[in-house]
Amino acid sequence: MSEEHSSNDRHKQRQQRLKEQVDARIEAAQERRGILIVFTGNGKGKTTAAFGTVTRAIGHGQRAGVIQFIKGEWPNGEKNLLEPHGVEFQVMATGFTWDTQNKETDTTACQAVWQHGKRMLADASLDLVVLDELTYMVSFGYLDLQEVVDALKARPALQTVIITGRGCHRDLLELADTVSELRPVKHAFDAGIMAQQGIDW
Repeated sequence: MSEEHSSNDRHKQRQQRLKEQVDARIEAAQERRGILIVFTGNGKGKTTAAFGTVTRAIGHGQRAGVIQFIKGEWPNGEKNLLEPHGVEFQVMATGFTWDTQNKETDTTACQAVWQHGKRMLADASLDLVVLDELTYMVSFGYLDLQEVVDALKARPALQTVIITGRGCHRDLLELADTVSELRPVKHAFDAGIMAQQGIDW
C-alpha cells in the first residue's frame, strides 16, 4: 500500500470516529426548549453575535424582540434592517450612561425599557428575545438582579433569550445554558482608528 493510500485511510478512520461521536451527541440531545445564551467578556462582538442570531431566527420565519440598554439615539443599522421584518425594538432613551452621569435619570429610563423587556419575556409568540447590554444595568444597580432572574425563569418554555454585556453577574452565568466569553486580542480603536458606521455600530 502506498504512503498516500495509507495516509488517506488514516484520515478516513479519524473522520469516521469523529462522525460517530457527533452522531451520538446529536442522538442524545432529545430535550426541546428555549435556552438562555450569554455573550460576555471584554472583546468586541457581543451585540454583533446576538444580532447574527436574530437574523438567523427571522430567516427561519421566527419572531424576535430586542431590548437595547445604553444604546440611546445612535444610528442603529440592526434596527434599520430588522424592524421592517417585524422585529420589535425598544431602546433605552438616555443613551450611554457615561454621557448622562445621572443615576436617577438613567434608572428611570432603564426601568421604562425593562417594562417592555418583561412584556417580551412573557410573550409566547416571541421565539427569541435579546436583552442587549443588560449586564451593565444589573452591575450599576439600575435593575434588580432577582427580578431579572425571576422573569427569565418564568418565560415561555420554548423562548430563547440572549443577554449581552461585560461583567455578567455570576447568577446569570449559572442560569445560562450557553455562555461565550469574547476575549480582546486587538482592537482598532486602541490604535487611534475611529469607530465606523456599518462596522462598529
